[in-house]
Amino acid sequence: MWCHPFVTQLAPIDFRSDTVTQPDEKMRLAMSAAEVGDDVLDHDPTMRLLEERVAELLGVDAALWVPSGSMGNLIALVLHLRRGDQFLAPRGAHVLDAELGTAAWLAGGMPRPLEWDAGPGRVSADAVRAIAGTAGPYYTLTSRLLCLENTHNAAGGTVTPPDEHALLVSAARETGLRVHLDGARLWNAAVALGLPPAALTVGVDTVQVCLSKGLGAPVGSVVAGTQTFVEEARRVRKMLGGGVRQGGVLAAAGLVGLERIDDLAADHANARALAAGLVELGWEVVEPQTNIVLAEVPDLEVTLAGLRHLGVHASSMAGKVRFVTHRDVGADDVAEALRRISSAS
Repeated sequence: MWCHPFVTQLAPIDFRSDTVTQPDEKMRLAMSAAEVGDDVLDHDPTMRLLEERVAELLGVDAALWVPSGSMGNLIALVLHLRRGDQFLAPRGAHVLDAELGTAAWLAGGMPRPLEWDAGPGRVSADAVRAIAGTAGPYYTLTSRLLCLENTHNAAGGTVTPPDEHALLVSAARETGLRVHLDGARLWNAAVALGLPPAALTVGVDTVQVCLSKGLGAPVGSVVAGTQTFVEEARRVRKMLGGGVRQGGVLAAAGLVGLERIDDLAADHANARALAAGLVELGWEVVEPQTNIVLAEVPDLEVTLAGLRHLGVHASSMAGKVRFVTHRDVGADDVAEALRRISSAS
């Protein structure tokens, strides 16, 4: 596939993830000027402001800043699950494959993957009912929780629209399941659908959203739900070592990030342009719904090495090459990446 020209000192173009963004001058200034306090003792004022803003955007009562999305998901699962419970999630979900088994290790729940019977990364309400609708003997696992993921990372940033979401929540309620939404890229789903984020959280018990994917903050996620949930979540966060002191320095970056949700549309446009260019070069690519491009290649490792040689940095996901567009790679970078790939084909 690759015929490498002699390459020297090409500026890297980093498509590995939308987590590689650097805080810009506006964000750094906001961080340096943030009003701060000891969040563990007194609840840092900027942290409080961020949490209130996120709760408003998500249409829930309260929210809690956490250092990472994985911790946010874990806190929710710890509070939803008991030993002897199982939780359902679409195959390839982050809580199943990318959080080191903490759902079973620390939250005490056994994972039950659901096949994608409603499209890439999406499951049907019937699939939920088929597993959770009938209780087994006392020695079998109790289905307790449905974990949804919107957008679904491993499926290529696919979006669950609100009508499908409503059917899934309804099926969960019918079968006695709680619902947690891993919305690490919920902002992307909302922008892709042209809807407010709260339209995609209707009926869930808890939701986690990320500030460092796409929005440009250097660190941080938020887990949200009822006021009672957040009070318990604060305790679990402390148990996991996630309490922070002058957290307003980090929360200020998140507040700036929230002002930039609409900018994600540019990332989606760049992903479509990248996908179209790769198809023109003979790559097998599905048109992306958001900012993740997955490409099927004959030899994954050889392809990734070839891209690195060209200064185009990508990653692997579900056996495919994954390119993720973000605010630090623009349309010119996409065009340059395609030029480099074309020159080596």
